[in-house]
Amino acid sequence: MGLKDQLADDLKLAMKAKDENRLNAIRMLKAAISNFELAQPKDKPITAADLLSVVEKQVKQRRESIELYEKGNRPDLAAKEKAELGFLEPYLLKQISRDEIKAEVEAIIAALGTKEFPKVMKEAAAKMKGRADGKMVNEVVRELTG
Repeated sequence: MGLKDQLADDLKLAMKAKDENRLNAIRMLKAAISNFELAQPKDKPITAADLLSVVEKQVKQRRESIELYEKGNRPDLAAKEKAELGFLEPYLLKQISRDEIKAEVEAIIAALGTKEFPKVMKEAAAKMKGRADGKMVNEVVRELTG
């Protein structure tokens, strides 16, 4: 089942359950996907990877918002964003742990034969796209190349 079909089914279930938070999160994700589709050229087909990148962007926005709301002493808004994040994360690919990221980055460094941050980061970002948080990948690459 594709992501869009899954979202449609989950939207129906959230409506039946009268789960407003889940309903809002799914509606926002569907709107983001629609906006992405409208922005794409008509001759370019939209892939599952494109849709996954939209989900990743939405998850990243929620994480950044949570961080800012917590710094701004707004626990009510942070809690709302955390709830939405919890509803969006299942649509992502299974995320790998920090230890797994470290192992992959070490393998990339060995394969490239260099510890130059830009080269290693470019390769790591491409290899782990969708499977790991970019911020965590960046931290691990900096740690191992520094």
